[in-house]
Amino acid sequence: MARPIKETPILFGEDARRFEERMKQVRRETPEEREQRLADYALFLKMLERGERIKKQNA
Repeated sequence: MARPIKETPILFGEDARRFEERMKQVRRETPEEREQRLADYALFLKMLERGERIKKQNA
């Protein structure tokens, strides 16, 4: 049986201010970083697909 999910903590004070400021900052990526991220994602999808095929073969 699954464990219950704990409540999400609420931030107050300085922690809340830092979190909010960090969320407002836009993270930019270079074309090379984007290309690498997409290549990693494509590789992940291939591994997932292969794992699912193997799982079906063994079932």
